Amino acid sequence: MIGAPLQIDDLTLSPEQAAAARAIEESSDSFFITGRAGTGKSSLLQYIRHTTNKRFVVVAPTGVAALTVGGQTIHSLFRLPFNALTPDVLPTLRLTKKTKDILAAIDMLIIDEISMVRVDILEAIDYLLKKARKNPLPFGGLQVVMFGDMHQLPPVVTSSELEEYFADTYGGHFSFHADAWKELNPTVIILTTHFRQADARFISALNAVRTNRSLDEALQTLNSRVGEPPEHHSVITLTARNKTAEYINKSKLAALPGKEYSFKATIKGDKKMSAFPTDAVLKLKVGAQVMLIKNDPAGRWVNGTLAEIIDLNRDQVIVAIDGDEYEVEPVSWDSIRYHYDTTSGTVSQEIVSRFRQLPIKLAWAITIHKSQGQTFDSVVIDLDEGAFAHGQTYVALSRCRSLDTLYLTKEITQSDIMVDNAITVFA
Repeated sequence: MIGAPLQIDDLTLSPEQAAAARAIEESSDSFFITGRAGTGKSSLLQYIRHTTNKRFVVVAPTGVAALTVGGQTIHSLFRLPFNALTPDVLPTLRLTKKTKDILAAIDMLIIDEISMVRVDILEAIDYLLKKARKNPLPFGGLQVVMFGDMHQLPPVVTSSELEEYFADTYGGHFSFHADAWKELNPTVIILTTHFRQADARFISALNAVRTNRSLDEALQTLNSRVGEPPEHHSVITLTARNKTAEYINKSKLAALPGKEYSFKATIKGDKKMSAFPTDAVLKLKVGAQVMLIKNDPAGRWVNGTLAEIIDLNRDQVIVAIDGDEYEVEPVSWDSIRYHYDTTSGTVSQEIVSRFRQLPIKLAWAITIHKSQGQTFDSVVIDLDEGAFAHGQTYVALSRCRSLDTLYLTKEITQSDIMVDNAITVFA
């Protein structure tokens, strides 16, 4: 088994999650694990990751997503360039012997956030697995387990010309457009038990936004939440654009009285700034609203918990969470590379870089893109100039646990709800 120990004693699977875990463990079939936001996809992934007897690797399309699931980025493991991977490029791709040995030895490949994986990337994974495993079957005969919701954030396509190319070549840019997906024909498991929200009216509105159907009542329900949260209410703002989130956080921090302290991360190895889970130089003041961004082994907070800085100096940071006070100490995030031991026949992980910093980020505001996979008790949604991507509004709304603690800076309109027709056909 690969991966650091996970505290799973308190994790109780729903019957459908348990059935999915058994199906994955007891067969070599491939699966697509999907479901609406908040139905326990991430919990199931982590359960499988830490309980399976199979040799496996976990990959994700972005650095932050890879860190979250304790895996490696797709580009890093498969040594992929960042340009379009057209069929003529595939034969030029090269794997090191070390990577070939890993891919030949594993029993299962887990891919998280599959909605963000572009069609050519999945084609390249299939090509390289066939080559490394010397097996012409889809993905080299490997069991592939994909997690994600296609109604959430899509792959990044950098130009209209590239979009047109993917449409002409594959029929679209999503991973399920790939010939490799069709050949694999994964068993689809849809998780339906809601863990994040319990309000039937809110769930109904979210489902309408997710599918862009029956919107009149949904918009009426959601737009009833236009307004400001109560004063001193702990809430996080989700914005469509990074510049808006940065502006809000910097303005709020500057407006606080008192001394500003800077905490510098320790960075070992080669890690790109875009994959940092928080600022390399974290600036804090007493009164700052922050988010804890890593689960606490003692269970005092989880990734996504909001807190307030109530005391700090050069050597100590104290936060308040629901009236309780805790000292927060630096923790480490490791970027890993998988290693195959030919003698024992085992696959393990090797730490190639380490980012050590306080597990804190300023959290008056974050982007919707960075909120995917998170859960918050209370949310303000600021679409300022409007939504601009498929699934963006749905992801923002579905981060909040309750309709009663959701606040909108302006009404959501039909134009803010974007669902790619390819997803509607696929689903």
